[in-house]
Amino acid sequence: MTRPGAVGAGRRVVLPTAADTTALGHDLGTRLQPGDLVVLAGPLGAGKTCLAAGIGEGLGVEGPVTSPTFVIAREHPPLPDALGGRGVVLVHVDAYRLGVGTSGDPDPRDVAAQLDDLDLDTDLTRAAVVIEWGEGVAEHLAAEHLTVRLDRTGTPDAPEARVAVLEGPARLVGGGDPGS
Repeated sequence: MTRPGAVGAGRRVVLPTAADTTALGHDLGTRLQPGDLVVLAGPLGAGKTCLAAGIGEGLGVEGPVTSPTFVIAREHPPLPDALGGRGVVLVHVDAYRLGVGTSGDPDPRDVAAQLDDLDLDTDLTRAAVVIEWGEGVAEHLAAEHLTVRLDRTGTPDAPEARVAVLEGPARLVGGGDPGS
């Protein structure tokens, strides 16, 4: 959804621990509104679900927010205002298994068609949608979106360390957080 004054921006954030990844998600969740699309990218174990859990905390939704790999999508309604809810539904999708059954690597067009079958564009009107493994196939669901690319950078001294690269509307990319 294009909003007046939306400007593309980017930011790199160093995340020394899984707790820092969750905290970045929480920060993102506080800025999300109905109609926002967040695409999470990165290799297996990069922290996509950890970030999504933090987004759920920032939105104030019923949880826990866990990987929807086997159910493909989960809807998390907002908590009551008195418990920290912001009135925004979270739809959390895992596109990893979409395209399964095709020979070789799934065709991005097949995955995109399966995402369309989930009617996520309808959910975008009333929810914030977070799609793990959606890069290259989910961006068409909204006029603008935030992409968060996560990668492990761990060393023996900091095995959980990650880096996140955020690209998208300035209001979602944010800035000024520790580690950026």
